Amino acid sequence: MKIAIVSDMHLGYERFSEDALSQAKEALQKASELADAIIIPGDIFDKRYPKPDVISQAMKLFREILSKNFGAEVVEYSGQNKIYTKKPIVAIPGTHERIAKGKENAVQLLSLAGLLVDTSEATTTLSKGDERVCIFGLGGVSEEMVKPELESLNPKPVPGAFNIFMFHQSIYELLPFSNAFIKYSDLPEGFDLYACGHMHNRVEAKVHGKPLLIPGSTVLTQLKSEEQGNKGFIIFDTESYKYEFVKINSRPFIIKEISANQTDAEKIIEECKSTISDAVSKGGVKPILKIKISGTASRGFEKADMGLQSIAAKYSKEAIISFDTQSLSIEGSESAMEELREGKVDSMPVKELGMHLLSEKLSKSKVRGSFKPSELFTLLSSEESKEKVLKAAGELLLKEDD
Repeated sequence: MKIAIVSDMHLGYERFSEDALSQAKEALQKASELADAIIIPGDIFDKRYPKPDVISQAMKLFREILSKNFGAEVVEYSGQNKIYTKKPIVAIPGTHERIAKGKENAVQLLSLAGLLVDTSEATTTLSKGDERVCIFGLGGVSEEMVKPELESLNPKPVPGAFNIFMFHQSIYELLPFSNAFIKYSDLPEGFDLYACGHMHNRVEAKVHGKPLLIPGSTVLTQLKSEEQGNKGFIIFDTESYKYEFVKINSRPFIIKEISANQTDAEKIIEECKSTISDAVSKGGVKPILKIKISGTASRGFEKADMGLQSIAAKYSKEAIISFDTQSLSIEGSESAMEELREGKVDSMPVKELGMHLLSEKLSKSKVRGSFKPSELFTLLSSEESKEKVLKAAGELLLKEDD
């Protein structure tokens, strides 16, 4: 039996809502043509409570593929809920769809509508000829609850069948950030295939000697470096144990890094524009471009001087541009702030330090006049009303040279 694993479609993702819809549609349609069954390990939707138009989108997508002649069909279901279709489209809710226990989530609504089978905390058995495939699903739960949930459910493979354990969690070996994350050793043994959602990049690994496959999301959402690869889904052949990744059409995602070491705003602006021009020169679909500006810029540099939002707006018809300046620092700024926190700066009083910084900034600016920086600082730090201060400061700045 050929099983298509399609995950993390994030319908309703606001930033790239059209991409989410078109790419989910292509993935589901291709999967329905190439596979005998489709399993979906979570996050069909991007929100816990999708808007009615997003639910409508999902219903139309699944309604279209229900007309396909799948090679397999659902022959048994062991869960607490009822199912309303025999079509082999089997899903679980992900973390984006998780709501309080006892309430219907968005995936359960699709199951109630007969558009798929929600196999959360249940085993769904598919049949094709003499072959049986059993899918046990664990819907996305909070990280601290996943181990107790597994201990309580104690899922076991069904004898004489090909068994799939489908879940939607962070895995410590892949994301070693929290001891609360589930580890490979915590996953139930005896299954022939482990299919996971949640992570948006493709992963191929081994658990208990068997394949662990994560197809990644069908739409870009996190703008992380690992998402620069192709989007798509995986088809696994239960007879040969072989699998392949099927690519779908997705918007190109490019990350470029620019070093700001010992340079000024004008040079960075020019490099940003050159980077954008290179990215869009290939033509085709409008790409998503993330430009990371890092390093330590020269003293006196200001992030605001780069006008990054204006650059993004200027090229908005050619690319979707995002700037990341989290790793950009200004020469001396960190030590100055640290000294300020500790009350040092050569024992300089805070007011005197403020006047010094203002003087240094004015000396590098294009502001000209006969006023002294100390005059401006005194005005700005006065306790007069804001209107009076601004008026006096304006008159001082516009004062002609003697």
